[in-house]
Amino acid sequence: MQRKLLSLFLRCCLLWAVAGSLPATAQRIAVKNNLLYDLTGTPNLGIEVALGHHHTAQLFYGLNPWKKGDGRTLRHWQFMPEYRYWTCSKFNGHFFGVHAMGGEYRISQVDAPFGLFPKWKDHTYTGWNAGVGVTYGYQWILGRHWNVEASIGVGYNYIKYKRYDCVDCGRIYDDSHLNYFGPTKLALSVLYVF
Repeated sequence: MQRKLLSLFLRCCLLWAVAGSLPATAQRIAVKNNLLYDLTGTPNLGIEVALGHHHTAQLFYGLNPWKKGDGRTLRHWQFMPEYRYWTCSKFNGHFFGVHAMGGEYRISQVDAPFGLFPKWKDHTYTGWNAGVGVTYGYQWILGRHWNVEASIGVGYNYIKYKRYDCVDCGRIYDDSHLNYFGPTKLALSVLYVF
């Protein structure tokens, strides 16, 4: 866990170094939070930087380090850089993007909604993932500094995992990988634009 916290700290320092090296003129930098990701109990932070009139780059990070008292666990960290092309102007209207993603996870005794992933309830999974995808989204200007953004992404994710029979026994039941094609991103974010 200490390595993961150090990794989070170093990534945040990198984000602030990139953001701080650019001139802070109107609509150059936005700090954002994905409200849908918050619903999973995962603190998250994104920084988007303007590269031109129609181009931006975003770095997004989410970390859920907590273990529930009842044995349920959805611990993970996820890092997602993204390039965006805006059809009108940056931080306004429609955009298309290309994103990459990567992270690590530990899932145990989680009853996913709508009957998704039924094996999560009875097994423990640990592993990592890496992938790429394309994004479509729209951003609404609420005021001088506040925006709301909705985006969805689809793509490919390579998921390496180990499955255990129980939470604490340690016997590996399965050691494999999954090639996933489908939704890779869903966001409803609030932004503060500098």
